[in-house]
Amino acid sequence: MAETTARTDLRAQGRRVAAVLDGRRAAGTRHPLIAVAMVLPLVFLLAVVFGGWQAVITQASSVAGMLGR
Repeated sequence: MAETTARTDLRAQGRRVAAVLDGRRAAGTRHPLIAVAMVLPLVFLLAVVFGGWQAVITQASSVAGMLGR
């Protein structure tokens, strides 16, 4: 069991070092606005391809309702 923990820690440390060398953040989550900016083009593409504007609006409304907005 101790060997597994040591390997896991070593792998995690290696990923952190690689992230720092690549200029990325080592830990944490993506900012919500960045996530939205990444998803919106795909949403629009799928809505146009499948003609689902009404479905997109309905889902967005449901999500906004769950978030309390």
